[in-house]
Amino acid sequence: MPPRPPEPPESDDGPTAAEAASHARALRGAAKLATEATTGLTDLIEAVHARIASVPGLPGPAQGRTRGVTGLVYKTVRGVTRAVGGSVDTLLGALSPMLAQRAGAGTDLDPSALPSPGREALLAALNGVLGDHLARTANPLAIRLAFRHGGRALPILREALAAALPEATGRPLVLIHGLCMNDLQWRRSNGHDHGTALAQALGFTPVWLHYNSGLHVSTNGRALANQLEQLLAQWPHPVERFAIVAHSMGGLLARSALHYGRAADHHWPHRLDDLAFLGPPHHGAPLERAGQDIDTLLSATPYAAPFARLARLRSAGITDLRHGNLVDEDWKGGDRFEGATDRRQAIPLAAGPRHYAIAGTLAQAEGDPKGKLLGDGLVPVASALGKHRLAKRTLKFVPGHQRVFEQVGHMKLLSEPAVFEQLRDWLRH
Repeated sequence: MPPRPPEPPESDDGPTAAEAASHARALRGAAKLATEATTGLTDLIEAVHARIASVPGLPGPAQGRTRGVTGLVYKTVRGVTRAVGGSVDTLLGALSPMLAQRAGAGTDLDPSALPSPGREALLAALNGVLGDHLARTANPLAIRLAFRHGGRALPILREALAAALPEATGRPLVLIHGLCMNDLQWRRSNGHDHGTALAQALGFTPVWLHYNSGLHVSTNGRALANQLEQLLAQWPHPVERFAIVAHSMGGLLARSALHYGRAADHHWPHRLDDLAFLGPPHHGAPLERAGQDIDTLLSATPYAAPFARLARLRSAGITDLRHGNLVDEDWKGGDRFEGATDRRQAIPLAAGPRHYAIAGTLAQAEGDPKGKLLGDGLVPVASALGKHRLAKRTLKFVPGHQRVFEQVGHMKLLSEPAVFEQLRDWLRH
């Protein structure tokens, strides 16, 4: 049986040079973020100050700015903060390559230096909420899309893959996590990991995708399509069967990748045999729509309007979940924080692979109103199963390729034994 992926090693020794380089990069990213947060908070406070100080009937300061000495104070705070932040960034930027070189890794970190699961979880959550901003500002905390195994990034070269996956078979399995999560979180507190379990039961070789879930789904989808093309071309054995299991937002990412892969005439979409969705928001999630409502409410209230910018901090990945965006055309040309109109292209399930959908519900039994209202706590059952009031948007799954599990929440889809058994049965055939 294929072995369980290696776990991050534990050591009582002090940090290695590679770990020190990793810490320096993390500190640099945190410093950049702190600088941006301070200047952003200064802008927010000044905007509130300007609103309160304005006299009804008279023209007030433009664009939330104050005047005179008060305006000079705010301007000085911003200037000093940026100057200090720039100095810290320069220092840490010079320090990171030096430490990495000491570790014998050039300008890249030693792949044997694995971060802790706790740090990875925090980084994934940060990327989910602010990932587009991190990427746009070239922050070292921004996650780069990569396939991983046991927490290590996999080099996409045949010889290197063979060395990293010595037990590889001709049955690659790609697992795609959801919003604010990472590849290590497929392994739950009970020790279960769908990827490892499917490897043991059916002989698959699992690799786990790690990506910045705060970017647009279409941005990640296009990048994933390119990476999958390389992965299958460099796979160390002839591919007999290829499957993808995607949780939550990962389902949108998989569909987006299929769309862009076909558009680019890639080979991998024609080699994909199975695509299984676990709680995917095919038609959006109510919690993002609630965020939109809060944004609208704050913007409509004069003194609260400056705080609306806080609601607008949520990432492009999060706002894509309002309706379930897949491609650039779903969001380009509009303000993603304005309006609730569903502008998506009607993209059906891709021809070729077998598609499966599993939905969870907090309901005790079929017909329980709690199930219709809450779904699995994050995604409604209808959205997870691809059902829509408009026929052109309804995803047409083959009968028998959908399943609803009662008393199973969104995260429990990753650990529920019955969910795994259903996946195993579907992927066995």
